Amino acid sequence: MNSSHDGSGTNEERPRVRGHRPAHGEPLLDRAFRLLTCFGPDAPVLSLTALAARADLPKATALRIARRLVEHGALERTDSGHYAIGLRLLEIATVAPRGHGLRAIALPYLQDLSHATRQHVQLVVREGLEGVLIERLSAHDAQRVMYRVGGRMPLHATAPGLVLLAFAPAQVQEDFMVADHPADEDNLMGTAEALRSRLAAIRRDRFAVFSRPQWDTLMTGVSAPVLDRHHTTIAAISVITPSEQSQSAAHIPAVVAMARAITRAMATDH
Repeated sequence: MNSSHDGSGTNEERPRVRGHRPAHGEPLLDRAFRLLTCFGPDAPVLSLTALAARADLPKATALRIARRLVEHGALERTDSGHYAIGLRLLEIATVAPRGHGLRAIALPYLQDLSHATRQHVQLVVREGLEGVLIERLSAHDAQRVMYRVGGRMPLHATAPGLVLLAFAPAQVQEDFMVADHPADEDNLMGTAEALRSRLAAIRRDRFAVFSRPQWDTLMTGVSAPVLDRHHTTIAAISVITPSEQSQSAAHIPAVVAMARAITRAMATDH
């Protein structure tokens, strides 16, 4: 007689479950990426407990994945035993064509614009329905602004975001119109009709001007599109100034001229 009877009325052996991962669980790569995205400006270093909580993973699972990420250099251990983003990720990120490659070509022009304006100069690309800041040059005495390099920004509430949305494919614009956006107490989104009208004006003028409060100061951005050799908008550059200290219109010619200069450099780069 089989001594492994399980009381279910059959001597049939049940299938073995290997390890602790569900048969149709979340892929390891997804969980690893979820761990990496837990880090940010507010949390550059995390304990294992905090990392597991932020990623919504069991502590043992978070530890197992974190150890593998450390082995590959994607994470680093601090002297206190906590975790931080590893330099291997920076090394990989530098070869991103829309990141380092574009930045390398644009940087001399951004430096010229920064010297001329003595304000914040930004280089932004679109990823999905958000903008990603890939470079920012700031004068020592420039007013503090919200967005950091690598940070994401709304397309409808920033000057470079509006430029990127205005020159995005029509389907991207429609997807943006119907997407859920965070509640905005300043009503920066407005109506879909008003946004469509604004985007049409940006395509006509080939620049955008947008003002919004940042902390206690009203900041104004002026932005223009950067095109690749196929005449597709791949980025936007912008200058951000305190509205009460500078007439934003004075920066429009310089921003447009620099965007065109970067576009020409992109066309001739091999």
